[in-house]
Amino acid sequence: MSPRAACLACLEQTPPALFEAALWIAVEHQPTLQPTDVLQRLNGLQQQLSQGLPNLPLQELAQPLLRRLSELDFHEDDERPLRPRAALLDQLLLRRRGQPLTLALLALELARRLGIPLQGVNFPGHFLLRVPGADHLLDPCSGRRLYTRECRELLQRHLGPTAELNASQLQPCDARSMLQRLSRNLRQLHQLDDDPLAALRDAERVLLLGTPTLQDHLARAEIYQRLDCPHGERFDLQCALLLSDDPAQHLQLSQRLRLLSASPALH
Repeated sequence: MSPRAACLACLEQTPPALFEAALWIAVEHQPTLQPTDVLQRLNGLQQQLSQGLPNLPLQELAQPLLRRLSELDFHEDDERPLRPRAALLDQLLLRRRGQPLTLALLALELARRLGIPLQGVNFPGHFLLRVPGADHLLDPCSGRRLYTRECRELLQRHLGPTAELNASQLQPCDARSMLQRLSRNLRQLHQLDDDPLAALRDAERVLLLGTPTLQDHLARAEIYQRLDCPHGERFDLQCALLLSDDPAQHLQLSQRLRLLSASPALH
């Protein structure tokens, strides 16, 4: 079974094997990686982490779990430029540095193993966590509590001062949504790392995991352009054209398609 097929098979389980599915994404980019080795390191981390947790009811242990990870030197990766390894789970366990989403995936798996209720929240710009029924969210990078005011400030820091917070941004998300976001992160990081073939693998996975957006098709069209693949570029531009409701963008996409149609490479 290919890493891609193994990833999708994990998502078909009940409940989905989220951490293992994300690990197979890492294998897709690192063919020599052995998932069993990563899971063995995770077992050791689980033992180390559980020893430092306070004696509290399980529903009160999510924040202590995140703070314990921080004490064990798991932090947001501040490397600049950020490299693709910041979004790979095996690298997170090796380096103890990662994006908020990868830190959240680790926390969610440890919480699952320990019976601690915890959910992922697909918050714009910075992935968050929540305890079911709680009146706050949690930052996976530190365990800090975020109430409505802090969430609004975080949103405006990422999207600008006019961004408005709404209830849908604070709701828990499913496993496929998390892996689709992870794939988008990797796609962007591989593009920045000048690795269009790796970025294409991520872009294809984005489309497999859920309904693609206009930006998903535009991103893959850009990758196909880098790879000198006009057929693929044309397909994604056509999809983007169907999804666009911006007249200026509609005109721009139509012009790009006309140029591609006139290209000798298509004959």
